[in-house]
Order: sequence, then structure tokens, then C-alpha cells
Amino acid sequence: MTETTERFLRYVRIDTQSEEGHESTPSTEKQFDLARLLVRELNELGAEDVFLDEDLCYVYAKIPANTSSSCPKLGFIAHMDTSPAVSDENVSPVITENYDGSPIKMGNSGLTLSPDEYPSLLNYKGQTIICTDGNTLLGGDDKAGIAIIMSFVKYMKDHPEYKHGDIRVGFTPDEEVGMGVSGFDIERFDADYAYTVDGGPVGSCDFECFNAASGLVTVTGRSIHPGSAKGLMKNALNIAAEFHSLLPPAERPEHTERYEGFFHLNDMSGDVESAKMSYIIRDHNREKFEARKKLFLNAAEYINSRYGEGTVKAEIRDSYRNMREIIVENFHLVENARKAYENLGIALLPPDPVRGGTDGATLSYRGLPCPNLSTGGHNMHGRYEFISAESMDTMVEVVREIVRIYTEA
Repeated sequence: MTETTERFLRYVRIDTQSEEGHESTPSTEKQFDLARLLVRELNELGAEDVFLDEDLCYVYAKIPANTSSSCPKLGFIAHMDTSPAVSDENVSPVITENYDGSPIKMGNSGLTLSPDEYPSLLNYKGQTIICTDGNTLLGGDDKAGIAIIMSFVKYMKDHPEYKHGDIRVGFTPDEEVGMGVSGFDIERFDADYAYTVDGGPVGSCDFECFNAASGLVTVTGRSIHPGSAKGLMKNALNIAAEFHSLLPPAERPEHTERYEGFFHLNDMSGDVESAKMSYIIRDHNREKFEARKKLFLNAAEYINSRYGEGTVKAEIRDSYRNMREIIVENFHLVENARKAYENLGIALLPPDPVRGGTDGATLSYRGLPCPNLSTGGHNMHGRYEFISAESMDTMVEVVREIVRIYTEA
């Protein structure tokens, strides 16, 4: 078992699930459990200025340059939390060595990870597949990124002959709930450029993501005995359903791909008197994104025109922007990542817009250009998540090669 795999298995067994609906960071105190472990390990590896923000749960560290080469300070960032979508409590990894292409039994859960449903599995025949026992997600998003970065730090310690400029390391909380870099101290991090290590299959460097917003709809109804309700009752549940019907059914996540945006009803609750719906609104194109937000608010105005002012309250909060317009001005970050893949004989994946976001999107607009590197993970945020050990090892080599390219430029 390699260094990176051992680290990964250690990290995924720590419950770091974040929670929606918190204004403060971190959203869960248990994220500190991993943060403190990483601080200890970074100190053991000889990193300098290792710092844990005891209020906000950010981890920072520096590895000084060992060359006089005039090269930029490069940062590598991953997030510690896992998605609220599926539990990560008591993660029990299932390890399949020398994978032969057949279905993998996921512990005693009765679930099976099969190439019939997930044909990408067949790309990893002969490799070591890590999945869960079916009771939790795996946590490769983004503990694989953490393991890759930490293994790179270990490599630098063990190989003083490997020349590099100043390296910065950062680990963040709450990425999965959209608060990952809300309190990230860019000045303390002190990098010229950075990469998040939070992507999918090996071979990509993502530099496009959604423009993103969250939407909250609150419906105020009126309960009247159904026997005498005519003209008097306002059923909040029916009104909520009517609001939802005004958003294009074909523009939902399950019907869209690539550059197609969507409205996603994420949660719905209520009764006759009151109802709430939470949405996420996404589009890569800025103009279309703004049009989506306007349609969302117009739907509320229409409902209020039918049922009375104040029946529906619609609120929108912007989350992050498409990092493309920042990265294209610093495209050497993508070009050097692609060069690193090519130098290592790794096939490049065709450019594909991220149908989500990364901490790097917000960081890019805060002045730290930050595209996103692969980790090798598949099926994130669910029980069928998996990753190959070899993919993580490969990404350690890619990070090393990117740093070498910048150091020797």
C-alpha cells in the first residue's frame, strides 16, 4: 500500500461532514478533528509557519524554496469537509486489488458497484479500487486531494535534491456548503497562484465552472376547515407547487449537461399554513445566469398577483462566479498543468466545464488565480463513490511535475 493510499484511508475514517444552513464557519466542529491531525502531520514533515485558525478551521503551511530560481510561489488547496448528501460517519472502505472488471460487493449492505451501471470502472482494470461498504459516502471529495498534497509534502522532505520554489499548502472547511473560503486569509497563505486539488478523473485541469446562487422561497398560506374553505383557504403546499411549475421542467439537473444551466429544487417542506423550498440556480453564461435569477423572482411576483402580496417571498443569494474570465488571463496555469500530464505520458481529457464549483472560483475573484486539478475520484457525494489508488499516486507525480515546470521556467 502506497504512502498516498495509507493517508487517504486514515483521513476518510474521520467524520468531517459539513451542514447546510449555518452562517458561521465551520458549520460543524468535527471538521477540527481532521484539521488538527493535518497540523500535526505538517509539523512532523518539517513544514514551516503551520497554522490552524482556531475560530474558522483553516489550515495553512509553507515549504520554503530550496533553489535560487526566480519562480512564483505556488499554492495547493483541498477541502476537509464532505457532502451533507450522504453520511460519512464510520466510513468503512472496501479495497479491491487487481480489479478484474467484475461487480464489486460493497460490504454487507447488499449494494454492488458494477461496471454495468458505472462503465468508467473498466478504465481501472488491474488497479486497486477503493469504494465504501455502501452505508456511507467514501469522502474522496476531497480527502483524496488532501492525501495527494500531503504526499507531495512528504516527497519534498524525503528528496532534498528535488528543486522547488516556495510552496504553500491550505486546507479549508465547508466547501460543500458554499462557505469554503469565506474566511480564507489570502495574505497569510502568501501565494502568487494556486491549484485546488478537487477534481474527477485524471487528465484534467478545470478552469470553467458555474455561476451559482441559492434561492429560498417562503409561502404563507391560510388554513380553513376544508368543509368551508371555498374562496378562503390558501394552501401553501399547492401554491409552492404552482411556483415550482413556473420554472422550466426541461431545465433541471436531470435533463441538462455541459453548458446547460438549471434550477434545482433541493429541499421542500411545509403544510397548509406555510411552506419553504430551497433551490440552487446555475449557469456558465453570466447573462443567462442573471436571466435565471430574474425568472425566479418574476415567478414570485406572478404568484403574489394571484394570491395577494406577501403570499410568496423569494430570496436569492449569489454563491460564486465562473472563474473562467480570471483564469484565461493567467492561462499558463492550465497550460503548465497540461504540459505536466503530457510529460508524464498521461492522456489529456477534453476540456469540460465543471458543473459545480470549487474553492478556486471564489479565490480567483479574490485575487488568487486558482484552477482545479484532478484527484481521480468518481461518483462523489454518494454511496457509489470510488477511486483508484493508482490515480492518487499519479496525481502526486503531476503536482511534482507542475512545480518542476515552474521552477525550471
